[in-house]
Amino acid sequence: EVTIKYSGGCGRIQPKYRRSGLDVYVEWKEAQDENQERKMKLSAERVLAIFKSIPDNICHLLGMDPRQARPDWMIITVLPVPPMCVRPSVLVFGTARSQDDLTYNLANILKANKTLREDEQRGAASHIFDEHLQYLQYHCATLIDNDMPGMPQSCHKSGRPLKSIKARLKGKEGRIRGNLMGKRVDFSGRTVITPDPNLSIDQVGVPRSIAQNLTVPEIVTPFNIEWLQELIRRNAAKYIIWDTGDRIDLRFHPKPSDLHLQCGYIVERHMMDDDLVVFNRQPTLHKMSMMAHRVKVLPWSTFRLNLSVTTPYNADFDGDEMNLHLPQSVESKAELSQLMTVPRLIITPQSNRPVMGIVQDTLTAVRKMTRRDVFIEKSDFMNLLMFLPSWDGRIPQAAILKPKSLWTGKQLFSLILPKEVNCVRTHSQHPDDEDNGPHKWISPGDTKVLVENGRLLSGILCKKTLGTSAGSLAHIVFMECGHHIAGQLYYHIQLVVNNWLMLEGHSIGIADTIADQQTYETIQATINKFIKSLFSINTSRLVIFLTAVNVSCTIPITGRF
Repeated sequence: EVTIKYSGGCGRIQPKYRRSGLDVYVEWKEAQDENQERKMKLSAERVLAIFKSIPDNICHLLGMDPRQARPDWMIITVLPVPPMCVRPSVLVFGTARSQDDLTYNLANILKANKTLREDEQRGAASHIFDEHLQYLQYHCATLIDNDMPGMPQSCHKSGRPLKSIKARLKGKEGRIRGNLMGKRVDFSGRTVITPDPNLSIDQVGVPRSIAQNLTVPEIVTPFNIEWLQELIRRNAAKYIIWDTGDRIDLRFHPKPSDLHLQCGYIVERHMMDDDLVVFNRQPTLHKMSMMAHRVKVLPWSTFRLNLSVTTPYNADFDGDEMNLHLPQSVESKAELSQLMTVPRLIITPQSNRPVMGIVQDTLTAVRKMTRRDVFIEKSDFMNLLMFLPSWDGRIPQAAILKPKSLWTGKQLFSLILPKEVNCVRTHSQHPDDEDNGPHKWISPGDTKVLVENGRLLSGILCKKTLGTSAGSLAHIVFMECGHHIAGQLYYHIQLVVNNWLMLEGHSIGIADTIADQQTYETIQATINKFIKSLFSINTSRLVIFLTAVNVSCTIPITGRF
């Protein structure tokens, strides 16, 4: 009996293919015919002939449409020549021109091709013809890839290797990553970032040196001609472009104030306050890594931004640098104002929650200010209200009247909130057992946060209420009052609370790192709770297992194993 072993294919014994430099060798374990060699060299002509002999029906089996792609098309018989813009010549020492590496390589290919044609015409010996053919093959290969293993590099007379097409495309500084995906652009700036809590979340502080270098084109109209003329008189513009296309550089003009504008001219003015710019921190991982900010021109040499905006940018102030892009057209400014401003991007579509919250010392001060035992005197209360832009000028009734008027920290925070806001949250240390029973709205530890009609009635505010979690205070304000009011909320909280912290102060010492008794009790209660739940799970599994054993013991066993 003969055992037939099916392994697919045509049934012929397949050789092993081995590559050495530009040559491909095939080697069989055993010869199929008596006259067949065990090892032979596959030339390019032989491979092309094999591929051309493949019929169209086999091309379909290989997954190719013979009208669109055939195997023999993979062998280059006609070499495409890149245009001169890809391989420009450069001036050396002012007069002499040096050609690009690709041009040198193409010249070598032409010389080798000409030599081969002459060999064919005069009937040169086969070993000379093969040697020149190998020379042509070598230069064609090094044009594409000059770093092939097992093959010497094509070099200049100086010994420098020629830069091949592959070397121009690959790598970080190649054509793809360096020139296409990583372009350098005009009207942009880059410098170190530093924090500034006195800026709104949609503002960015720009150094004066950058603001005087970046320009915005303004078309002269009857409505703005006087304003633009005043900018020119104050040296707040860089260029004037006439209707003929001529560009006047005002930095080198002896008397810019003598220049008179006409409608249709273009004035390239300096960057000013409230210009919209795109602010970006790399890596740009999501759409909140590029947001539109309003410019605030400030002294010194760093970009300033609000601390709450660092979360979507994933930025910190240990030396991070950020990029700024100044739009040049009215259309781009319209898109920025309607699609990319920071208040519009407070809620991330990724998880439907705020992507920025109150952080750092403002968060510490909010928790400290909204405790029950915080009282503020009248002079301090009025001074703090002067920092609140949305204050209507009316002071609420004091919480304590005698012996002197005192307002609570909760009253001060209530003046920051919009009147339409209602919120029920809990403090991060709120006990779960307090949520049940008749007194669930009155927490002994003041851990139940209640906001009714914009008034903070009870509760200590913490990261759970003012952070980036869904249903937080900023999330509710965004949904109820809109993005503009939500953006102002972050700014107003920081203005008032930070200035209160400057009056109150905050310090920490070694003793504060030691956990108090309540913390130890909370940790032990949590451990006991999980141990108890673990025992209950194991007990239920044991009951199920014993029940299954009893059932299997009562079933009569029939049949054979």
